[in-house]
Amino acid sequence: MKTVIVVHGGTWAIPDMLAGDAILKNGGTATDAVEKAVRYLEDDPTFDAGHGAVLNIDGEVELDGIIMDGETLATGAVTSVRNIANSVSLARAVMEKTDHVMLTDRDRGASMFAEHIGIPVANDLVTELERKDWEQSNSYPDGVKNHDTVGAVDLDSLGNVACATSTGGIRKKMVGRVRDSPIIGSGGYADNRSGAVSCTGHEESILKVTLARLILFHMEQGKSATLQYMGERVKGCGGAASFTTPRMAWASIKEDVLHYGLNPKEDFTEIMFHEDIL
Repeated sequence: MKTVIVVHGGTWAIPDMLAGDAILKNGGTATDAVEKAVRYLEDDPTFDAGHGAVLNIDGEVELDGIIMDGETLATGAVTSVRNIANSVSLARAVMEKTDHVMLTDRDRGASMFAEHIGIPVANDLVTELERKDWEQSNSYPDGVKNHDTVGAVDLDSLGNVACATSTGGIRKKMVGRVRDSPIIGSGGYADNRSGAVSCTGHEESILKVTLARLILFHMEQGKSATLQYMGERVKGCGGAASFTTPRMAWASIKEDVLHYGLNPKEDFTEIMFHEDIL
């Protein structure tokens, strides 16, 4: 089966997904590939996830992440993580090494688990640019216009799908605010019987309509107006390759053809060569 991978990077630059695509081309699993792609975005300070994440009202990083395997519906998620660079990998560890689905860092629960399994502490997640922007911003809504979530969905050679989503949330958010990203059915959902979704946009609106699962439900019903429904019902905007925000960075690779865009109705294409994905 031909492999497919799609990533989104909020309102910033076009994200790189070649590392995840290489895993798929070499017969790797859908879960491996989405984790790899999202880790790449988390490590890039351009994006609001991991290194470069926006700061809460107290000037601290709080990260959320989710990963889901569409073959088994196995899921792992973490929320309000403060000192782990790759929340997507910690979420996968929750999925594979515990009997739980989600861990929060309240009372350091998620951090203690990360320490127990050997995930290193990261003390350099705050960039100088974000610290400057945080100091100059006056209120919570500032971040809505400037940052957003990253994520990936894919289809591997065995026909399995997966999703992963990671975020630092909105600048100057309240301490302890949980976004849509780690919530199953809102920030992400994957099921081999229907598809995979990773969401980005106005997080409270996504939570209210459980957007990821709603998209798949509408796909099953042959409908395509999910984002329109969210806009009409709760005045929210979001998306990925299709979106209702002013801009959205997205990219996909299918059958060695790269598609990407940033502005509405923008779809650039490039032919990928084998050496590009090794």
